[in-house]
Amino acid sequence: MRFVKQLLAVAAVALVGGQSIAAVEGSFFLTLVIGAVTAVLGVVVYRWVVRRTERREPIELGPDGWGRKLGRGTLIGFAMFAAVIANIAFLGGYHVEGWGSPTRALGLLGLMAAVAVTEEVLFRGVLFRIIEERTGTWVALALTGVVFGAMHLVNPDASLWGATAIAIEAGFMLAACYTATRNLWVPIGLHFGWNFAAGGIFSVAVSGNGQSKGLLEASTSGPVALSGGAFGPEGSLYAVLAGVVLTVVFLWLAKRRGRIIPRSGISRSPWPSPSRRWSRPWIGRVRSSATSRTARTTR
Repeated sequence: MRFVKQLLAVAAVALVGGQSIAAVEGSFFLTLVIGAVTAVLGVVVYRWVVRRTERREPIELGPDGWGRKLGRGTLIGFAMFAAVIANIAFLGGYHVEGWGSPTRALGLLGLMAAVAVTEEVLFRGVLFRIIEERTGTWVALALTGVVFGAMHLVNPDASLWGATAIAIEAGFMLAACYTATRNLWVPIGLHFGWNFAAGGIFSVAVSGNGQSKGLLEASTSGPVALSGGAFGPEGSLYAVLAGVVLTVVFLWLAKRRGRIIPRSGISRSPWPSPSRRWSRPWIGRVRSSATSRTARTTR
């Protein structure tokens, strides 16, 4: 029941915010404001519904160091997409034709903030987190990654390859990011940095939603494997490769930090009840493991 309540609460924010932004299309200021409000509401509603349904403090989206975590994720996402564009441009698939529209870039700032927050709290905060409790990290990562990619099939210029690329480079990677950090701020920042770099700075199609009008006036050309075609650079092999590399890095960090939950490793929520003192959900398991090893050694 908590799964349904959390899913509906966050989905409602995403739906209302998305419809409101669509209704003011063409006004950069209203898009910026409504996008920012939607992003804030996404955080507030997620924290509220988790408290109500799980009776715990949602530290995965808590105020502790949120700006630093969000900024770190944003830098990673921006650098990742800039590297993809640089490689496409090197082979002649991306062309800058002049300056675009700073005001439209501001509007995209709000839009991408709303998209990053609502999609991350929905897919990583609700879907991945709760499925992981039942199936373990690997199954949850695979399932939610595929669903995340499939969701993009409804976009105007979507393709099966584009959805597959999104599942690999974003669905798997963002779930791995959450697993490694056990907070939602870093994947939110990463998602935002990637999307805003694509639409707000480099002015390319984002996930098959048509050409963006951002800070630069630009175009792409060449085979789909290079430029991503109508779907955008996210459909290029460079983007898939970048996503795979980051996924491997995040999963390596998660394993090193002891944050991978095995399939049979948990039968209930890993989040402690409010009465327990804690700072991270995996600390208890690490301490228990260390205590068991110590006991065997002394015997």
